[in-house]
Amino acid sequence: MDHDAAPTSSPSLSRREALAVLAAAGGYALAAGPVLGQAIKTDTQGLVDGTVTVAGAEGTPIPVYEAYPAAAGEFPVVLVVSEVFGLHEYIRDVARRFAKAGYYAVAPELFSREGGLAQVTDMDKIRDTVMNAPLSRLLGDMRAAVEYARKQPAARTDRVGVTGFCWGGGMALGFAAMYPDTAAVVSWYGAITRPQKNEPKPVAVIDVADQIRCPALLLYSGIDQGIPVSDVEKLEGVLKAHGVPVEKVIYADAPHGFHADYRPTYREAAARDGWARCLAWFQKYLGA
Repeated sequence: MDHDAAPTSSPSLSRREALAVLAAAGGYALAAGPVLGQAIKTDTQGLVDGTVTVAGAEGTPIPVYEAYPAAAGEFPVVLVVSEVFGLHEYIRDVARRFAKAGYYAVAPELFSREGGLAQVTDMDKIRDTVMNAPLSRLLGDMRAAVEYARKQPAARTDRVGVTGFCWGGGMALGFAAMYPDTAAVVSWYGAITRPQKNEPKPVAVIDVADQIRCPALLLYSGIDQGIPVSDVEKLEGVLKAHGVPVEKVIYADAPHGFHADYRPTYREAAARDGWARCLAWFQKYLGA
């Protein structure tokens, strides 16, 4: 099927509905539009994978996708934090890529209480849902996913890394600030100064950056309309001031979302380079 074209067999479908049909067929987020043919498909050969139910923040059950090598051994844990679309095929595939590289990857569905967002087509609804989810709840769910993994025989309890994309890139940095056992963080174009709802007041990454103590790799766009390079430099400065190993990589001509291989924002060269750097970062600080 040509994933770039809408189906024409049913004239009653609107363009949005047609795109949703295409996205749903592959398990991708509907609001992201048509799934491009370039989307990477990682098989499960040599892996154990599936979705488990974990007690999240306040004991609320949440789905967590896990993937890890089927071979005997103990593997470092990598928490994969989704974009605003929640746990959909792109995020599951990223988890499998980490598993292929020798990690125990876990990706929680952070919006299951709202029914999940991968099937929602209204971007305004998605943004409203995401930005009104309390930071404490989100971090609690992320922590629950990590603690679940750390209890499994195939996981190393002393090696935890976190990475995330777009909104999830900011959440990954926030998790690193709040979860002292984090050994390394990689943020893919995550918001730095945009606050997330919380009590008693909203919190942005820059507000808690001085609490990050683990090595941080920052992979950002040079033409991102929402995250200026000056924000990245500000974050880098705070981390360096506290003696945190940090590496900043700015992809000058790649847009926000350049790793999302199922979307038009994908830029293969930047995505491949960033992925190689991400794996090298985790190899250095987590081992595999």
